[in-house]
Amino acid sequence: MEKKLSVVVSVYNEEAVLEQFYQETSRVLLTAAWDYELLFVDDGSTDRSRLILSRLAQQDEHVKVVAFSRNFGHEAAMIAGIDYSRGDGIVCMDADLQHPPGCIPEIIRKFEEGYQVVSMVRTKNRSAGLVKNLTSAAFYKLINVLSDVHFEPNASDFFAVSRQVAEVLKENYRERVRFLRGYVQNVGFKQTTIAYEARVRAAGHSKYSIRKLFQFSVNTILCFSNLPLKLGIYAGLMAGLMGLIVLVYTLFTRGGAPSGYATIVVLLCFMFAVLFMIVGIIGEYIAILFTELKDRPIYIVEKTECLEEGSDARMRCAAERKTAEGCEETAADDGEAGTVSR
Repeated sequence: MEKKLSVVVSVYNEEAVLEQFYQETSRVLLTAAWDYELLFVDDGSTDRSRLILSRLAQQDEHVKVVAFSRNFGHEAAMIAGIDYSRGDGIVCMDADLQHPPGCIPEIIRKFEEGYQVVSMVRTKNRSAGLVKNLTSAAFYKLINVLSDVHFEPNASDFFAVSRQVAEVLKENYRERVRFLRGYVQNVGFKQTTIAYEARVRAAGHSKYSIRKLFQFSVNTILCFSNLPLKLGIYAGLMAGLMGLIVLVYTLFTRGGAPSGYATIVVLLCFMFAVLFMIVGIIGEYIAILFTELKDRPIYIVEKTECLEEGSDARMRCAAERKTAEGCEETAADDGEAGTVSR
């Protein structure tokens, strides 16, 4: 039986690039060794993205669509794509063409070699700019220091997993605050990497602001490390050492009140800074616990297109495609008739 590849694509306000992405990716997939499905997850787009995806699903039997009721975020969209995918291998990528579709045949070869997790590692990302590249490198160094799990530096949201790994992610990794590319590297199994150079966005702009990236980084660190909770111990030891130093300094400068006053002020400021930092860290962990305890859905699906299996479902999708093609032909005929009459 021929194997099938599911390509999961997260979409949020990408109307300017969807057609180009579809054309380029379809060309690659049509020549690939496996059969395929192209599963688009619309993350509550407010532009014409959903209309474009609906038309593509009606025109191409390989295209499937999952549409959210609102914007739940990129991580939720990838989880939904994995949940609804049916392939023997699943590739997750973005629709902005920074993740090159040309890498897909190499991913299939890795699957055929027996690998179950393929992490795509960026070698260059010129469009991100100096600041984002530096902060990204610093983030991976920090998380590798704080966490017991080793993360591949510059690994991206462009990755691939086997059906077995996908089932593990579906059943066991259902946190509301999540870092999916971290989970993929954390599940074990036979893993490998493929290096690629991130392309310039074909159109549009990044949907991650500096604030969102900062919050995402904080959540990731808190999800994979409890070391920040232990900072209170280290801060207490440091404060004790500083207290001894201040004590010695005060004994040698006790001749005047101004000197003692400055010592007290500095010591109080230092102690309160440590205290508030620790309270803030504990607050972040409590916020994550509160989010998990509420147990709200990771995403809510408003509509799906052409996802059903079976002959009846295929006939319905075919009928929808035929109707859409008929409407397009009628519109074209009307346009020609209008041109003649003018």
